[in-house]
Amino acid sequence: MNGSLQSHAKFVDIKLKRGPTGLGFNIIGGVDQPCRINDNGIYVSKIKGDGAAALDGRLKEQDKILAINGVSLENLTHKQVVGLFLSAGENVELRVLKKSPCLTNGPADSKPEGQSSVSSLGMLALFAGAVTIFVIAALYKRRK
Repeated sequence: MNGSLQSHAKFVDIKLKRGPTGLGFNIIGGVDQPCRINDNGIYVSKIKGDGAAALDGRLKEQDKILAINGVSLENLTHKQVVGLFLSAGENVELRVLKKSPCLTNGPADSKPEGQSSVSSLGMLALFAGAVTIFVIAALYKRRK
């Protein structure tokens, strides 16, 4: 993570008690299946309505989980992280970086809002620039 992002980062420690349905959320990511370019972190992909995370209310979809019970998740595979969750016991403490949306390797609707319109505007500007250069070149040739 670069310095400018880190300076605006919001870290939260969340303690959850495993309930009858577990902790109540799903994860994505890991070194073997990253969900962001140059970031193999673990992210919350879904909060289950009846689980401990939903009842607590602080953990949200797209939050990045940095540690489980003090154990860093950096450079771990998805399976290794699942193993840590399964062996974490009844009381689980999560170190979380709030809401870091996945930008790649996800479904098409996972793009941040406005991204497609910005891309369209960029293409329009590129096309307008190319037309301008073509017109100037044609006028220059005509003058000769």
